[in-house]
Amino acid sequence: QVQVVESGGGLVQAGGSLRLSCVASGRTFSRYDMGWFRQAPGKEREFVAARSWSGHNTYYTDSVKGRFTISSDNGKNTVYLQMNSLKPEDTAIYYCAAGSALVSGSMLAHEGVYDYWGQGTQVTVSS
Repeated sequence: QVQVVESGGGLVQAGGSLRLSCVASGRTFSRYDMGWFRQAPGKEREFVAARSWSGHNTYYTDSVKGRFTISSDNGKNTVYLQMNSLKPEDTAIYYCAAGSALVSGSMLAHEGVYDYWGQGTQVTVSS
């Protein structure tokens, strides 16, 4: 069993930055694809960013390319989402997920490849 816990959310003004952290415990962290998803009020959950288990492959949704960066520290079993130039439309609950399917590329954007999910952390961007 893998436990996934997010942190780092908060309230920030438009144009500001936040860094989300996600700690995955219970299994070998480096053998999991790690992804970030978000759900805004009244909307379905959507993919944001992911990195493959090898760390060599990252994938982003178009709306965050150039602003968000996913990275990981295997020694700390932690994946990060650095969010810069935040916009009000980035406001959402952000979820971290871990998957053992070991996929790459656009497959990383599919919720079905992730086995374990965190409870989410709220990000609010004010205009």
